[in-house]
Amino acid sequence: MNRPGGKQAAVVLGAIGVVFGDIGTSPLYTLRTVFAPEHGLDPSREAVFGVVSLIFWAITVIVSVKYVTFIMRADNDGEGGIMALIALIQRANLRSRGAQIALVLLGVFGASLFYGDGMITPAISVLSAVEGLEVVNASLKELVIPITLVVLAVLFFAQRFGTGAVGRFFGPIMVTWFGVLALIGLIRALQHPEIFGALSPHHGAEFLFNHGHEAFVALGGVVLAVTGAEALYADMGHFGAHAIRKGWFALVFPALILNYLGQGGLILSDPAAAASPFFLLFPPWARIPMVLLSTVAAIIASQAVISGAFSVTRQAIRLGFLPRLSVRHTSKEEVGQVYVPAVNWIIFAAVVALVVGFGSSEKLASAYGIAVTGTLAIDTLLFFFVVRAMWHRPMWLVIAGAGAFLTVDLTFFAANLTKVVHGGWFPLAIALVVFSVLTTWQRGREIITTRRVEEEGPLRRFVDEVREIEPPVARVPGTAVFLNANPETTPLALRANVKHNHVLHDCVLIVSLTTERVPYVHENERLSIDDLGYRDDGITHITGRFGFQDPLNVPALMRQAAARGVEGNPQLDDPSYFVSKIQIIPSDRPGMAKWRKKLFLAISRNAANPVEVFHLPDERTVVMGSHIEL
Repeated sequence: MNRPGGKQAAVVLGAIGVVFGDIGTSPLYTLRTVFAPEHGLDPSREAVFGVVSLIFWAITVIVSVKYVTFIMRADNDGEGGIMALIALIQRANLRSRGAQIALVLLGVFGASLFYGDGMITPAISVLSAVEGLEVVNASLKELVIPITLVVLAVLFFAQRFGTGAVGRFFGPIMVTWFGVLALIGLIRALQHPEIFGALSPHHGAEFLFNHGHEAFVALGGVVLAVTGAEALYADMGHFGAHAIRKGWFALVFPALILNYLGQGGLILSDPAAAASPFFLLFPPWARIPMVLLSTVAAIIASQAVISGAFSVTRQAIRLGFLPRLSVRHTSKEEVGQVYVPAVNWIIFAAVVALVVGFGSSEKLASAYGIAVTGTLAIDTLLFFFVVRAMWHRPMWLVIAGAGAFLTVDLTFFAANLTKVVHGGWFPLAIALVVFSVLTTWQRGREIITTRRVEEEGPLRRFVDEVREIEPPVARVPGTAVFLNANPETTPLALRANVKHNHVLHDCVLIVSLTTERVPYVHENERLSIDDLGYRDDGITHITGRFGFQDPLNVPALMRQAAARGVEGNPQLDDPSYFVSKIQIIPSDRPGMAKWRKKLFLAISRNAANPVEVFHLPDERTVVMGSHIEL
C-alpha cells in the first residue's frame, strides 16, 4: 500500500510502538539468564566474548536475514504469521495430499506454540523490568509482584482501544527506549572497545567448541535475544512489511547490538555485574527512571505478542480452525487491526497465573524458549515449502536454504529441551491444549457439515418441488433473506417455513458466504447471482465471497446485489433475515473420539452470535432451530 511520506512515517512510528516491543526488551534479561549461577557458566573473558558473539549472529541470521529479509516476503495479500503460511500451503498444489495435511497440522501446532509465547512474554518482560527496583534498593523486592500485576491489568484492559491507538501512544516512547539502549550501550562499549571484537563469529564458535555442555545450555539463554521474531511476522498485517523493515534496520537492530556490546563490556570489567547487567549499565541516579522506562517498554513488548495473537486468532476463525468469536475492528484505515475479547482475557488469566506461580523472571526464563524455538523451526519448514511449491524455486536452493536455517533453529530448540522439567512444560502444555482445540473444531465442523448437507437436501430440487406443490404455496408480501453455509443445499429455515407454515415471501434471497484463502476480495468480485433455473419465481441464490480479513456484512451485500438486479424486486428497507440454528446432539456414530465430541460441544457453545457476526438487524432476524448428530 502506497502512503504519503508523512503517513508512512506515522505507520513506521506505530510499528516501532507495537511490533518491536518483545524483541526490544530482551536485553533486560538475556545476558542475566545466560550467566545465572544455576547454569554454571562463569563470566570469564572467553565466555563473555562467545555469548555476545552468539547473540549478535543469532539476531542477524534469525531476525535480519530469515524473517525480515526472506520470510516476510511470504505474505498472504499483506497478512503475515504462521496462519498465513498455512493458508499458502493449503493453496499450493503439493503432489502428496498426505504431505499437505501433515504440513498444515504442523503449522497449526506452530500457531499453538505462539499462544504459549503470548502468555509468557508479558509475564517475563514486565517482571524483569519491575525487578530493577531490587537493584535500586533490595528492600523493595516485596513490591515487585503487586506492581507487576497492576501493570499487566492496565495493559490488558487497554486492548479494547485497538493496536493503532496503542501504537501511536507507544511509538515515541519506544523510539526513546531504543535511543537510550543505543546510547548507554555505545558509551559502555567505548570504555571497553575490545568488546567490539565479539562481532567476529570465531568467538562464538570457539566458545561452543571449548565449553561443551555449558555452552549448549547457554544457547537456551542466547535464544531469548530473538524472542519476538515471529511477532514481527504475525503483526505484518497491522502495519505492513515496509514499515517493519524500515524500523528494524534503521533503529531497532543497531540499538540492540550496541546494548548487548555495552553489557558485555561491563561484565568484562566487573564479572559480578552479570547478576543484573542491564540496570548496572546506568549510573545510580538513572536507575529509577530506567525502571520506569523499562516497565513501559515491557508493556509494549507484551503488546507485540498480544496483537499478534489477535491476528492469528482471526485468521484461524476464517480458515475454519475456530468457531466464529467476537472480533472487533479497532481501525477504520487498517483492516488488520482487531481486538478479540475472549483471547485477551484468556491470555490475561494465564499471565497472572505465571507471575504468581513462578514469582521471578529468572524462573520464568526456564519456561521461555521452547515455544519460541519450536515456532522458528516450523516457520522455516513451511516457508521453504511455499518457496518450492508456489514460487517454483530450484530444489537445490530450497534444500540449501532450509538446511542452513533449520540447523540454527533446531540447535536452539535442542538446547531449550533442557528446560522442560524446569518450566518449559508450560508452553508445551498450552500448545497441546490449543492444538487439540483447533484440530477438534476443524474435524467436528467437517462432520457436522457433511451431515447437515444430508439434512438440507439439494437446493435446486427443493425449488422444483415448490413449483409442483398443489395447491401452490401461498406468497406473502416482503423480502426474506435466508443464510445458508452451503450454496448447493436448502436452508433448514426455508424448508421449515414451507413445510410448517406453507408460505413463501414474494422475494426470497438465499445467501451463502464463502471465505477465500486471501485476506481481501475486491468489491467487483464480491458476489454472484443465480436464478436457480427460473426467472419468474422470485427465488434467487446469492454467493458472497469474502477474504478472511473482510467484514461479513450481509445487509451491505444485499444492497450490492439489488444494485446488480435481482428478480422479485427485493425491498431492502425492512427485509426479514432467517438464520438456521443447529443444535448438536452427541451420538455413538463414528468419526470422533468421545472426549473430542465433548470438547467440540463446549467450543460450539462459545461461538459468537451469528446476528452480530453478519451485522444483521436484531429486530428483523428470525432464528429457527434444527438438530444434527455428531
